[in-house]
Amino acid sequence: MGKHKQLLLAVAASLLLAVSFWFLTLKEKPKTDSIFILDLVGIQSRGTLRVAVDNNSSSYYIYRGRRMGYEYELLLDLGKRLGVQIEFVVASEIEEAFRKLEEGKVDLIAMNVQKNRNESSEVDFTQAVGSTSTYLVGNKKLARWQNLGSDTIVVRKGAVYKQQLEQIKDSLDLDFLIFEEQAHEETLLDRLVDHEIKWTVATQQIAQANVTYYEELYLGLEVAKAGEINWVVRSSSTQLLQHVNTWLVEKKKRFIPDLYAKYFLNSKNQHFRSTSAYSSLGGNRISLYDDLIQEHAKTLGWDWRLLAAIVYKESRFDTTAVSYAGAQGLLQLMPVTLERFGVTNPNDPVESLRGGVKFLLYLDKFWMKRVPKTNERIKFILASYNIGQGHVEDAWRLTLKYGKDNQNWGEVSNYLNLKSDPTYYRDPVVKSGYAKGHIAVNYVRDVLSLFQSYKALVNP
Repeated sequence: MGKHKQLLLAVAASLLLAVSFWFLTLKEKPKTDSIFILDLVGIQSRGTLRVAVDNNSSSYYIYRGRRMGYEYELLLDLGKRLGVQIEFVVASEIEEAFRKLEEGKVDLIAMNVQKNRNESSEVDFTQAVGSTSTYLVGNKKLARWQNLGSDTIVVRKGAVYKQQLEQIKDSLDLDFLIFEEQAHEETLLDRLVDHEIKWTVATQQIAQANVTYYEELYLGLEVAKAGEINWVVRSSSTQLLQHVNTWLVEKKKRFIPDLYAKYFLNSKNQHFRSTSAYSSLGGNRISLYDDLIQEHAKTLGWDWRLLAAIVYKESRFDTTAVSYAGAQGLLQLMPVTLERFGVTNPNDPVESLRGGVKFLLYLDKFWMKRVPKTNERIKFILASYNIGQGHVEDAWRLTLKYGKDNQNWGEVSNYLNLKSDPTYYRDPVVKSGYAKGHIAVNYVRDVLSLFQSYKALVNP
């Protein structure tokens, strides 16, 4: 065999080996989306169920610092059943929610979708959560559809309204136009009041709540009779679907009807909450003390909504609040802390906030070298504010002793939870003894969850 032939065979063999290795690499490469797509077991392991929701008066909103909404309360109950926290992901439009579901960014859509949407086989609908009719709403009464003439009806994009109107238009051979916008029903109703548009479509509940208060609005012709509304999961989430359906069957006996009455059978209360200056729907204020909170948050270098979340968690913005342990004021400072940071009148919101922020600055300095990363350090600060930095430092030392990452709150919180166990609170590295550490762990979780809601629903 000549040298040239040997060289060619060697090159060919090398290429074959390279190609074989390339195909093997392709075959073994895992799907990049596999880390996102989880069924119930994976969701419970993660500890959170991520849900796409609307930001409106019937779903999810902030009122005087408190999270409210029909879907919000339903989902909290579902979270308890599944043993997970709910992560609320606000979707500005229905199509966005379906994209997030497809991409694995949410696990469930709780936006009252109807089954007659033309969705792919990649999603499944839950049992009916409830039912609703849809109505035409305008600035004048309408006796029949023919009176619309060539007017334009503006509806929410991605909802079932366009399809329902097209059926009416085709069956009656009418000339009205349908225009979709990426705006919620309540936004379109506001535009009706301002005479920017002539007609829109909304569910019976939303329409009636607005017609009650606005004399300019009229609940018009029925677009579609009561139809089932459903939540949506990925078709691969078979366990999640089964558990949600089981939960729905049970809750329809009493819980869901009672909750429905709370939010929809008293339209005056609902409208007041949604139009209040202290609502994320009608205004952009969380509390009477927003300006003070914003000013003091600058001292901390924090997003003011995080400080607002602490104030809500501590006192519900009540300057006269007193805990069973004697903590007082907006930031619920104990007498020794009040004295240490110069607060003489804990019921004065200015003094209370100033003292509380001084305490938070002290805790920030305490944890600065121990936990350099700001996002992690904030969790240590919050836990220390709740239970005292001595107990959190004990958990920090235990984490180090057992070879874990003591700059990671997830690791340290595990040992803070264990501080009620004699095996751990009697350990020589523990200086502050027994503690109900789980209370502080839950406190951190609750404050940060509320902060995320404030960030999603209240402008900075």
